[in-house]
Amino acid sequence: MLSRLAAPGAAASGTTAGTAAAAAAAAASSGVSPTAACPQDVQQPPSLLQQQRWQSALPQPAYGSEDEQGSGGAQQRDHHRRLREMDSSNAASSNSSSNGIQQLQRRPAWPSAEEAAAQLRRGSGGGCSSLSAGSFASSALPAPAGEPGSSGNSGTLEWREVVEAARASQVPLSGDQVLTDTFGRRHTYLRISLTERCNLRCLYCMPEEGVDLTPGEQLLSTDEVLRLARLFVAAGVDKIRLTGGEPTLRSDLVELTSRLSALPGIKAVGLTSNGLTLGRKLAALKDAGLSLLNISLDTLLPERFVAMTRRQGHDRVLASIWKAVELGFDPVKVNVVVMRGVNDDEVPAFVELTRHAPLNVRFIEYMPFDGNVWSDSKMVPFRELLSSVQERFGPLERCLDPRGEVAKNYRVPGFQGSVSFITSMTKAFCSDCNRLRVMADGNLKVCLFGASEVSLRDAMREGASDDDLRAIVSAAVDRKKAAHAGMFELAAAPNRAMVKIGG
Repeated sequence: MLSRLAAPGAAASGTTAGTAAAAAAAAASSGVSPTAACPQDVQQPPSLLQQQRWQSALPQPAYGSEDEQGSGGAQQRDHHRRLREMDSSNAASSNSSSNGIQQLQRRPAWPSAEEAAAQLRRGSGGGCSSLSAGSFASSALPAPAGEPGSSGNSGTLEWREVVEAARASQVPLSGDQVLTDTFGRRHTYLRISLTERCNLRCLYCMPEEGVDLTPGEQLLSTDEVLRLARLFVAAGVDKIRLTGGEPTLRSDLVELTSRLSALPGIKAVGLTSNGLTLGRKLAALKDAGLSLLNISLDTLLPERFVAMTRRQGHDRVLASIWKAVELGFDPVKVNVVVMRGVNDDEVPAFVELTRHAPLNVRFIEYMPFDGNVWSDSKMVPFRELLSSVQERFGPLERCLDPRGEVAKNYRVPGFQGSVSFITSMTKAFCSDCNRLRVMADGNLKVCLFGASEVSLRDAMREGASDDDLRAIVSAAVDRKKAAHAGMFELAAAPNRAMVKIGG
């Protein structure tokens, strides 16, 4: 049983009594039980500067309540109307998915707790043998020649003009100026994509035919990744997450992790992986300083895994999750993209995994990206997900959400782990966003759904100094909008495939 994975409970966070009381009151008003901090919470007493930023012109989210934040004008009213229509139509019928999923017979019920635990145990065998980066390379699609990473994007920032203006002004930029946007949001979390290659073909991430990969010489080198990381950390970034593609396909992953974790001022280095080749590197990564881990797993059924990822390897992903728990990662975060008619019937089974294990299962609303054939009928809204969990397990305890948190965090009373909901589509969290993304080709993307990018790679390779790079980053951050568009507008707008952005 998973009870053998039990670890001592995490201590309550350092949240002040006033904040805790306010959170408890808000949680009570939303119909969920208040509680102490969940294991994934990292609450620190706010500094005066942080408090001032929280009082910016942006409306701040009410973390303890799941109520809507008001109408927000005609566009938002229309957005909510379409959401209601979507909910009612989805309640009437469950649509089957494309890409061969409709051929897969769905099970009438979720696995029991014993079955779910047994699946994890079966994945904990003697090794994590899998395809190597080299063996996968032969099956990867060829990369087109001469495709610059910053091309084809109407929102691209002209970095040379920024550098020219910055050099003319001769005014040095502080870290706050570099990382704080015009709405007072300070960005202290950097996600770095290490590769566009992946050894899975997940339905929501990559088109079935794959993507045109950026040529290797146009991807960031190890030295370029480290130079940018040092620059961002010096400006105030204290958390870095390595993504892909699949970051474990990069041969220097352990070395990079070690050097990033040693940067002065860095508090955490995380990794998001599909788990397929992670197991054999996990111990070395932990020794190198990896402190945060997310593993993507969208189904507990091996045959469904093949249908959703178009590849084998379900047992190896389970093995990676088990090994991460054994190595002491707490919590091990499990990312689950929920798609109606595909895997939404497994939500209770995933929650069961948190009963005796330090897992944080994160249910993610299906999001539109190039090539994933998104539709509102496939997207399961947060409220529906929450209701399905409560119908099975009863009222949930509401956890305290750290500032900048993208998830709404809960726990089933008495369970060791926790469950979270990432609500990018139905309840966006843009007002508290603290994330920036550097993609594998060196483009800086200030919003996951935004078209605006700027090539830091080109700037570095054309001789930009660190002061020049700070000016470019500052200009890009200043262009960040108050919020991204609604999901229906996003579905119609151009964007990269998720595998090329970085998960």
